Amino acid sequence: MNYAEFLEAVGKRAGMPAAEAAKLVGATLTTLAEGVSGAEARDLATQLPEELRGYLHKEVDFAERLDFVQFLHEVGVRAGTDDERPAECARAVLTTLGEAVSAEDLENLESELPKDIRQLLHPVGRSAGA
Repeated sequence: MNYAEFLEAVGKRAGMPAAEAAKLVGATLTTLAEGVSGAEARDLATQLPEELRGYLHKEVDFAERLDFVQFLHEVGVRAGTDDERPAECARAVLTTLGEAVSAEDLENLESELPKDIRQLLHPVGRSAGA
């Protein structure tokens, strides 16, 4: 999946033009990177278009534990939006991310995230297991 396709997929899922989705993608990936290990962020970055890799860059291996509300708040602040549907927008980015990376890396990512955030990696109606 190239950069334009990634943005188009996110935009379609979030109900916004691809150009607007770019800010949301950056905000979500940056926040996600804080909540996973440096090794996991680097693994994910290698599978994404070059334009997105910088959002997953981490200097440290430490993973900050964000709960669901904190995660969505951080995404909203970074995106500069007061969107009424932060979970839907973050889900658009994370679902697209899940389609862009290998099944193994998606599984590894899920293992590092709290259950409520992990559910954002899947389209509505599809659960990730307990």
